[in-house]
Amino acid sequence: MNWFKPLQQGLLDLLQTPLFQLGETVISLGFLLQLVLYSALVYGGAQIIKGFLQNRLLAKLRIDEGNRGPIAGIVSYGIGVLIFVALLQSAGFNLNSLAVPAGALGVGVGLGLQNITKNFVGGLNLLLERKLRVGDFIEFDGLAGHVVEVALRSAVIRTLDGAHVIVPNSDLVEKRVINWHYNDLAARLHIKVSAAYSSDPLVVTELLLDVAYSESMVLDDPAPTVILLGLGDHGLDFDLRVWIRGYEREFDARHALNCAIEYRFHQQGIEIPFPQRDLWLRNPEVLYPLGRGSDPTAAISPAPLAQRQISSETRSSLLTESLKRVHYFSHLNDLDLRRVIECGYRQRLKPDELLFREGDPGNSFYIVLSGSVKVFVAELDKHLTDLEAGSFFGELALMLGIPRTATVSANEETLLFAINQRGFTELLRKHPPIAEVIVRELSVRQEELRDRQAQLRALGLIAADEDDSNPVQWVRKRIARLFDLGL
Repeated sequence: MNWFKPLQQGLLDLLQTPLFQLGETVISLGFLLQLVLYSALVYGGAQIIKGFLQNRLLAKLRIDEGNRGPIAGIVSYGIGVLIFVALLQSAGFNLNSLAVPAGALGVGVGLGLQNITKNFVGGLNLLLERKLRVGDFIEFDGLAGHVVEVALRSAVIRTLDGAHVIVPNSDLVEKRVINWHYNDLAARLHIKVSAAYSSDPLVVTELLLDVAYSESMVLDDPAPTVILLGLGDHGLDFDLRVWIRGYEREFDARHALNCAIEYRFHQQGIEIPFPQRDLWLRNPEVLYPLGRGSDPTAAISPAPLAQRQISSETRSSLLTESLKRVHYFSHLNDLDLRRVIECGYRQRLKPDELLFREGDPGNSFYIVLSGSVKVFVAELDKHLTDLEAGSFFGELALMLGIPRTATVSANEETLLFAINQRGFTELLRKHPPIAEVIVRELSVRQEELRDRQAQLRALGLIAADEDDSNPVQWVRKRIARLFDLGL
């Protein structure tokens, strides 16, 4: 063991041998090893603090998941820097000696690491402004995916193909980014569809809306809409606009809707056009041998345009026909009926599910598309009737603002077409003549109108400026007041 003490003393002398002097502080090999040890301890401690803050403390404080990482990073690194400075001072290192070298080094670092600094500042901007959060679905510079991490220098985006892309924060701050989840998870899809000119636009509109409401991924609110974009080169160009929950489901929703549209078009005999050209010959007889004995133009004359023929079974099941059976809509043309369809929405009921009770505000009108509903008076335990597909109810309550006089529930799985007060108001404001048509239709039922007027008077629901001894004038004033019209 006699050799151990000289070896130990030699190592101590080596570690304490001055290498250079920085200001008033002498830098030795031992000091450098001590500095490395402090750095490792501080870094490890900072990671532990970061994990505790991100996964426990900030989670309990209900801080947004997208902001926990940056907040925990800033706090943990800040604490780590303070501890590291304190350890340096405890080791006898004079920080004042770093003033001049640090200034010169700062200039060099600033020039050499300006991109890192830029990304760091970008990360702080993302943290403070909260424009991008973990879980958001974004489109950026040809890239689309979910934000899975926002760190101080970069963000990680997981694409729909499963790849993870690391993007500098400065790019996310300076370039245009589409955030589909910024305020809401809902996103709108445009499904472009063409139908042959022989198709009835009203029927196409109704079928597209039926397809949209039948798809589970499509939201009922905002409601799907159909726009006739124009008269294209080969057919009628439609745009089905639907909203889905989560833009990452775009491809699944498009696939489901396109398949359903193709199936329904084929089922109803609606042709999807394709590019084609008609060839007309000025002298077709030159293509036939003389003396053929038949009209050479007969074989090449163009076929007549297909007529709009829809089977009686299909026609009877259309919502259009159901609307025509409603007194107030029976005299509307196809364009007006299309407007009525577009202002409504589909509503599904489960067996025994209540639609409304007696005394509830009469703010919606319904047509039974499939299934059936039961109409009864709950207080008297009296069954009034069952309404099957094609039946309608609640139209007078909607138009006159009358409380419900009965309770309605579903007998089975039922699909209803509904027009609420908001949709009906929008319809009448955009197309005031429809309101006058409704007034004329109501005028033939003056006895019922008087009864309704008396009922509302008894309930104190008729304003003084709308009351009138003439029931037709009263209806006109009431509709104008309820739906804010200038009739």
